[in-house]
Amino acid sequence: MSAVNPSIWRVPDLSARWWPVFLRNLLVWKKLAIPSLVGNIAEPLMWLVAFGYGMGALVGQVTVQSPAGATQVPYILFLASGSICMSAMNAASFEALYSAFSRMHVQKTWDGIMNAPVSLDNVVMAEMLWAAFKAIFTVTAILGVMLALGISYAPKLLLAWPVLLGVGITFSCIALVFNALAKGYDFFTYYFTLFLTPMMFLSGVFFPREQLPPVVRVVSDWLPLTNAVELVRPLFMDQWPAHPWRSALVLVVYATGAFWLALALTRKRFKA
Repeated sequence: MSAVNPSIWRVPDLSARWWPVFLRNLLVWKKLAIPSLVGNIAEPLMWLVAFGYGMGALVGQVTVQSPAGATQVPYILFLASGSICMSAMNAASFEALYSAFSRMHVQKTWDGIMNAPVSLDNVVMAEMLWAAFKAIFTVTAILGVMLALGISYAPKLLLAWPVLLGVGITFSCIALVFNALAKGYDFFTYYFTLFLTPMMFLSGVFFPREQLPPVVRVVSDWLPLTNAVELVRPLFMDQWPAHPWRSALVLVVYATGAFWLALALTRKRFKA
């Protein structure tokens, strides 16, 4: 019976055949690369300019707790180090939700791909990695603008790039769970409104988490965006994160668990 109806929770059956699916998405995206890039970086840069320079002029310095003790940093640097993580989150989520859903449900691209010897597991893997690529492409452009503005020239900032790639992978995995459950585009509103937006305000992007009530801060400690910010912000300050292994482990657990759940729900949807 198990051979006829294999469990949706079975071990992922992955091979190198995800790569042509990834390349297919890349070739399609190249036709609209410039408008896509402008759309992805415009909003985070507006947040940075409006809040970083506008509110930064009122706030001035912000106290950040670090292994070296309490450190005073300009508010625009504080905001930039958090908003870059938020940008990775949003870019990966948007691609793994709206774009992936279009290919899966509206355009039936996945069905066409699976007529070739490509398994559903490899298609989901390709979509996850593609969304992560879109995220790292977006944040690379934003980092370039931040460097041009002189927000930070810390040598350790180079290490933020692989960390942000991990952030993109984590949130693309989480988004694919909701993609598998969605019946239409309107369903994604719940994800953005009830999950991503509250997390933006609880993860230390706009203000230090020390301002949160103790109970809320305990919850915030285990949010994926919080741990992303905890890894990236010290690098902007040319310091090492206080708890790098714990924060990295939280992201790995979210990514692994979410990918497994997304794969199971997608198999159920396709009855594969």
